[in-house]
Amino acid sequence: MSKPIVAIVGRPNVGKSTLFNKLIGERRSIVEDTPGVTRDRIYAEAEWCEHRFILVDTGGIEPKSDDTILKQMRNQAEIAIASADVIVFMCDIRAGLLADDRDIAIMLKKSGKPIVVAVNKIDRVGDLPFEFYEFYELGFDREPIALSSLHGSGTGDLLDAIVEECRFDENEEDEEGVINVAVIGKPNAGKSSIINRMCGEERVIVSDIAGTTRDAVDTRVENRYGAYNFIDTAGIRRHSKVEDRIEKFSVLRANMAVERADVCLLMIDAQDGVTEQDEKIAGIAHEAGKAVIIVINKWDTVEKDNTTVNTFNKEIRTALSYMPYAPIIYVSALTGQRCAHIYELINSVYEQSHKRVTTGMLNDLLADATIRVQPPSDKGKRLKIYYMTQTSVAPPTFVVFCNSEELFHFSYRRYLENCLRDTFGFSGTPIRMVVRQKGDETTGM
Repeated sequence: MSKPIVAIVGRPNVGKSTLFNKLIGERRSIVEDTPGVTRDRIYAEAEWCEHRFILVDTGGIEPKSDDTILKQMRNQAEIAIASADVIVFMCDIRAGLLADDRDIAIMLKKSGKPIVVAVNKIDRVGDLPFEFYEFYELGFDREPIALSSLHGSGTGDLLDAIVEECRFDENEEDEEGVINVAVIGKPNAGKSSIINRMCGEERVIVSDIAGTTRDAVDTRVENRYGAYNFIDTAGIRRHSKVEDRIEKFSVLRANMAVERADVCLLMIDAQDGVTEQDEKIAGIAHEAGKAVIIVINKWDTVEKDNTTVNTFNKEIRTALSYMPYAPIIYVSALTGQRCAHIYELINSVYEQSHKRVTTGMLNDLLADATIRVQPPSDKGKRLKIYYMTQTSVAPPTFVVFCNSEELFHFSYRRYLENCLRDTFGFSGTPIRMVVRQKGDETTGM
């Protein structure tokens, strides 16, 4: 039995994201006074009284709005409600009980799920304001809970209520073997579309409006290939175009998503080719030491002949010369062309990034490499490499002990890296090489 899912729903700007961040203990959802900031479902694990559950933050529900984005936000919230085991219905004491609250309450009652009403923004200590008792009119079985998501008061009562309504498998073991996959790329490259295609349902809002996805969205998938957690990141714009605070938060979220990931899918629009922006985004994943797959999307829109793929490959390898290790796959999120193969690549590069090589095998390789290409020398002094050992994975990191760091030129490091790849693979993952001069401090690349 998987962990129970608890969805937080309500009108826009009632404090859902603030509560979500408070309950999970970190700033995961964007919090801003602008209604509609949280557009997609945000997932995170929460714990209370040794019970764990999946908490879902949703976009605000506007029951009667015709706005395209607001309608899709409502659809996302409805999907969250359908998949939830328990629903936290948030209301705002300052706004009072509104007609929209009543409409949402009717929708929630039809779901047949356990509902916990949380009346937010009761920030003053003391007797409850008279307006609080209006929310009893919503007619749910449980009494409303007074809450301040900003200060945290009432959250203990709320968590107690959530745990009472959830059904837990006491023998449940911690999730293992789940691969975290960050989907990164410039706006409108098809990041949300590829996740929806691979999940087989509309888990993420898709729109032609660039920048629709603002948060980093977690989507859990289990299939015959394995278990995955897809993190759909907001499109990373050029810094010169990062104007408002919400957009700045989104860039930060994308960087944080890369840090959380085991594997990054770098989405590139086939119609645009590799742009300067793509190069910078790829650099974020490379510098973080993450395994990377280059996904060329919208391949169905490109006119092709016998040389098209080779031409694209050369362009990509030239523009992204610092990551020759990353495999390239050509897909169409619209038609589903080759999308299933992405799972196989994810598994492969994840395995490669976690590969370990014994010290004995490394030193056999080192002996052979130094015989084939002599280490560099300067002014009669030659570089001597004593031995090499692997110290960590993800990315694979190797420490090389030598007599002189100065003589260990970049070109010879690259040569040894190529020898490692030729012998052991490491496809899809960067390699870190640390040089340690005998008796001196560590320096790395």
